[in-house]
Amino acid sequence: MLELRPNCESCDRDLPPDAPDAMICTFECTFCSACVEDVWRGVCPNCGGGFERRPVRPVEKLVRYPASTQRRVNKSLLAP
Repeated sequence: MLELRPNCESCDRDLPPDAPDAMICTFECTFCSACVEDVWRGVCPNCGGGFERRPVRPVEKLVRYPASTQRRVNKSLLAP
C-alpha cells in the first residue's frame, strides 16, 4: 500500500492525500509536479526513474488506511 507521503522531497511543499499534483516514482519518492517538471525534468533524482501522478486514496479509506505523516526532505535536493 502506498504511504502517501505528506510533502515534496525537494521543496517541502505540503502534498495532502488528495493533492492532484503529487508525483511518485517506483520507489515512492514523492515530489510536487512543479519540481518534477521544472527542477528534475521528469527524472527522479534519487533513483533515476520516471514519475507518475500519485493516485488519490478515497476519503473513506483514509480512516482505516491513513496517509503517512513522516516528512521527508532531502536537503541535497532542495529546489533553488
